[in-house]
Amino acid sequence: MYRLQKQLESIDHKSYPAYKSLKGVYKFKNYSLSINHIQGDPFASPSDVSVHISHSLARFPLEYFDRYDKRIALQDYLLRLFSKKISSFSFKAKGSGKSGLLSTSQCGQKILERTACEFTNKEIIVRLEIGFPANGRTINATELGKILFQFLPKCIESIFYYKNLNADNVESVIHLAEDQTAIRKQLKEHHLVCFIANGSILPRESGISDKPMKHAIPFKSPHSMLVELSLPRQRKIQGMGLKEGISLIVGGGYHGKSTLLNAIEAGVYNHIIGDGREYVITNDTAVKLRAEDGRCIKNTDISLFINDLPNKKDTHHFSTENASGSTSQAANVIEAIETGSKLFLIDEDTSATNFMVRDELMQSIVTREKEPITPFLERVTDLYKQSNISTILVAGSSGSYFYVADTILQMDCYQTKEITEKVKEKCKKSPSPSLFAPNYKIPDFQRTIFSRKQIHHLNDRIKLKFHGKDSFQIDRQTVDLRYVEQLVDAEQTVCLAHLLKYVILHYSENNLTVQEIVSKLTTQIKTHGFSSIFGSSYVTLGLALPRPQEIYACFNRYRQ
Repeated sequence: MYRLQKQLESIDHKSYPAYKSLKGVYKFKNYSLSINHIQGDPFASPSDVSVHISHSLARFPLEYFDRYDKRIALQDYLLRLFSKKISSFSFKAKGSGKSGLLSTSQCGQKILERTACEFTNKEIIVRLEIGFPANGRTINATELGKILFQFLPKCIESIFYYKNLNADNVESVIHLAEDQTAIRKQLKEHHLVCFIANGSILPRESGISDKPMKHAIPFKSPHSMLVELSLPRQRKIQGMGLKEGISLIVGGGYHGKSTLLNAIEAGVYNHIIGDGREYVITNDTAVKLRAEDGRCIKNTDISLFINDLPNKKDTHHFSTENASGSTSQAANVIEAIETGSKLFLIDEDTSATNFMVRDELMQSIVTREKEPITPFLERVTDLYKQSNISTILVAGSSGSYFYVADTILQMDCYQTKEITEKVKEKCKKSPSPSLFAPNYKIPDFQRTIFSRKQIHHLNDRIKLKFHGKDSFQIDRQTVDLRYVEQLVDAEQTVCLAHLLKYVILHYSENNLTVQEIVSKLTTQIKTHGFSSIFGSSYVTLGLALPRPQEIYACFNRYRQ
């Protein structure tokens, strides 16, 4: 610390590049400060700094981070506190450009594993950005001294030492994580795909805000679907348990169908206290499926849904640079199966009509042998009965799925009603559409998508450019992730870009299948952390870990 003070004094009023001499590790009283990367001038991206606090000094109870779910929840909670705290000091040190900026990852409503706050076996690592102050391009070391010796120590001391926190608040975070894990385990035990606790707030503030809507109608389970689950500390919780199988959500427009489905799809993640969806828990392999006109498809077996194309194109190894609505949705289904998903989430409004259903009149005019598309309606039952893959479908215009549904929910003014028996009685009085198709067979997924030759014209200087949550650019190639709807944070997109770069550099010549690559990546990160993939340079990155399902989705949308 004293060495850093002396160096600051020696470079004061010098030209900005003299800041480069500060790179290194400095021991403060209760933590170490690592200056990892220093910006080129006060208008460039801020400098990367990390703080390392020994567990022996932080003194968080070991039982608060001895398990993955609790560790991630604790990291997330501390990061939120830290982000709010340092924002109060941002730009209080004066200067040009980004001088005085203090920032770290901004967390949303979901709890994600992030590099901005990390618990290792030995220490807590906190990563942030600091705008090193300057007047023009002349170093203002006095202002940087305020940040490093006044502002930052106050923030670190108040957040990352357990004695300085509200112990009850920390305990509540850990208890919620334990509750959420307990419910996830019981989903499998009770053969449920989703649980929504009574009293949950499902509507969101607006289309661009993920915060809960004020004065929204709390969720209440239909009596016939009410289940009671056990929580730690001898507590119980009641809510709607949605059984495995085929579930239909129907109702008039603006009555809450999509709101319910959106809450279910978000339930693959844990949510923070106060979100309203803390106890909306969904099978964590669930994938939201939709049509995606124009996406690329690579070497995918879509023959379960599409065969005998007029152009004789092979649908067992199907590739295209510009997929139609039906072929893209077929590929999305097959790729979801490849990820190991056991739950499909589908909204009729974002689906290809000819992929989802063909009515009786159309079937009588265009016979099966003349139609290359086998609609999802004719496969959904086999997907469940033969492959144990459930489906939750929002339907608004076609009644054909009533015949195959195991559970039918009606949304009425944001109230959920179970109407299965009533609908089944009506189905008996109407002619049934074609509900089953022959030749049900899941592909073997020995699929490779990365070229052996690709590595030879690339090197580790592959350039990445990010465009928020929805896309990124790798060299000159844009990877479009707009329709990967369970990708929830821009830092997940950054992580996907770096994972893709890593695969191109390290796996392109190995001829591994997509399943083998994703399995290796996820296992390596879970076992050895982000640094095992990204090396020491990862400390400069703001990363949030995506699910395996989103890793697959990214790789599948990369055009080689």
